[in-house]
Amino acid sequence: MATAVSSENGSTTLDATGERPYVVFGYGSLIFKPPPHVIAETPGFLKGYVRRFAQKSHDHRGTPENPGRVVTLIHKEDWDHFSGADPFPDDDVVWGVAYTIDPKYESEVRDYLDYREKDGYTLEEIDIFGIVDGHERVVIPKAYCYVGRPDNPSFIGSEPIEQLAEHIWRSVGPSGPNKEYLYRLAEAVRRLAPESHDSHLFELESVVKFTTYLRRERSPIEGRRFIMGPP
Repeated sequence: MATAVSSENGSTTLDATGERPYVVFGYGSLIFKPPPHVIAETPGFLKGYVRRFAQKSHDHRGTPENPGRVVTLIHKEDWDHFSGADPFPDDDVVWGVAYTIDPKYESEVRDYLDYREKDGYTLEEIDIFGIVDGHERVVIPKAYCYVGRPDNPSFIGSEPIEQLAEHIWRSVGPSGPNKEYLYRLAEAVRRLAPESHDSHLFELESVVKFTTYLRRERSPIEGRRFIMGPP
């Protein structure tokens, strides 16, 4: 297996043997928790897709009895069938990071990611775009990406953002609170590039943080009522 060579504009090219490196695109937890044995990182975006908290998490940010919500990548035309409750139906760009893996560890990393993304995700090949000299262009062709298709059993579809925020606020799994996943992802996307944005992600972050604020403000009052009795 050949080693990847990064050009000045950030694109990944073939090496002297003509082999294509193993590159995986992260759009969810892979952004803030990268896979092992990464030798190059390239921020970029996908066109014609949306990132939504439309996937149940039974094994990381929830439990089998009370699954949390994590993001999945969905073809825009597929999402249009589920987006009745989506306040941002026109989104069609998803920012993330393309990771080039050390060829010596390609098999190990593939196994690691297949296990990590086992809960309803399918591996696809997708072109990664970037901004080069002020213009959009493909910087990495056919990177691998784990996509949650609408026919997978963990796909939940579109939920009203207030309902989704409440569910994320109270969900907890083996990997920690669901809202921690949301906060870390939103912060990581902001740091990718000056152009990186995600209307749905940032709005959901704002609603969950406001929910947390309201619960904290309410707790002392409820505590006094418990001690002193109802007014």
